Amino acid sequence: MVRGIVWFRNDLRLHDNEALTDAIRTCEEVLPVYIFDIRIFRGYTKYGFRKADRHRIAFIIECIQNLSDNLKAIGLKLYIRVGKPEEEIYNLAQDVKSSWVFCNRERTQEEVNVQDKLEDKLWTIGQEIRYYRGKMLYHTADLPFPVTHTPDIFTNFRKEVEKFVKIRKPLPSPMASDVRPISISLDFGEIPSLSDFNLSSEEGDIKVVEGGESAALAQLDKYLWETHRVKDYFNTRNQLLGNEFSTRLSAYLAKGCISPKYVYDELKRYEAAEGSNKSTYWVFFELLWRDFFRLIGKKYGNTIFQEGGTAGRYEKEFKEDWQQAEKWMLGQTGIPFIDANMIELNRTGFMSNRGRQNVASFFINDLKQHWLIGAEYFESLLIDYDPCSNYGNWNYIAGVGADPRENRYFNILSQARKYDSDGSYVKHWIPQLQSLDTSTVHHPSVNQVENYVEAMVPFETWRR
Repeated sequence: MVRGIVWFRNDLRLHDNEALTDAIRTCEEVLPVYIFDIRIFRGYTKYGFRKADRHRIAFIIECIQNLSDNLKAIGLKLYIRVGKPEEEIYNLAQDVKSSWVFCNRERTQEEVNVQDKLEDKLWTIGQEIRYYRGKMLYHTADLPFPVTHTPDIFTNFRKEVEKFVKIRKPLPSPMASDVRPISISLDFGEIPSLSDFNLSSEEGDIKVVEGGESAALAQLDKYLWETHRVKDYFNTRNQLLGNEFSTRLSAYLAKGCISPKYVYDELKRYEAAEGSNKSTYWVFFELLWRDFFRLIGKKYGNTIFQEGGTAGRYEKEFKEDWQQAEKWMLGQTGIPFIDANMIELNRTGFMSNRGRQNVASFFINDLKQHWLIGAEYFESLLIDYDPCSNYGNWNYIAGVGADPRENRYFNILSQARKYDSDGSYVKHWIPQLQSLDTSTVHHPSVNQVENYVEAMVPFETWRR
């Protein structure tokens, strides 16, 4: 009996899943596996934040439940454990006498360490890992340069690939007729809850998207075919309030609930039927940025997580003033535009791209705080956290990325007036400012600031 284990990591889908597709093609029996790695789900960052806080963990749990349901629909059952993948999968491989473990390769250090340890352990019992790709638009083998020669500037990267490299078609989802049921008895385990990780939802929390492949595909279909909002994406992408201004695909892409190649394929199908414009192109443009950050992460390795970034130097003066950092994190700076964005992050696990650039610039350039503190806080809370994109963007704002413009400073009041001209975004997240008119909402009085600051959660409740 040729039996294979499919280790799901950040590829929580059936469609365009090379590892799953090849396992079903190669093996007589396939056992899908997801391990809740305790180093992520119960671990802490260098600065004492949870590596994954309640918003992202709740989202992942929903993704895993949907993955389990979709696998069940084609005759497969998802094996669940909480522990260390290199131990849990090794033990399973011994028990079921598998031939291979199929998985998508990760490129950042913590994930590489795990897959390397597992690979070493599997070799001791005569088994091996088969690696696949699933997070990028482009296959690295199709690029006109080796990964180590990836252009350091996004524009140069874009010019070399977008018109000359063909994007492969996404793979279809497996069907029930492709699958044979497992012939051995196993304890498949149960999907954990937030409480299993000593977490719970808090009053005021808001869920912005439903987790899982089914919700991801439905969101793309809605954004393109039902509402045609994609036709106006270029004009709405910098908006702040509501669900209509963006694709709302970032969290799904981060956890692999939807394939970037599938998004691109659907986008091209939409353009063929409805016409293309700057907005439809800009969705593709955003997917290019994701590939760029991932390739830079591959090229430079751990430097994207270090003080000097890919530039190898951090020349700005900085401090680690936790009193100031605390105010930024909780939305207590007294700058409504900054505070509203941080309150949204704390309550939803999400923030617009425009908001992220502004709060990062404020943290680095105005508060003079170390950019790594802010990057770790984002890592903890964001439901769409991806290591390469998150740290790549913080490198960019901090001036330690491979970028020709070193001073990424945002004038916060100017940005607030431009992107929240009537104050509706600020008023939504800081209701204590509802009575202010547009001329004062972005610079309220000291008393008005003190009024909303008093409503914030104490610092000690969320940092170790």
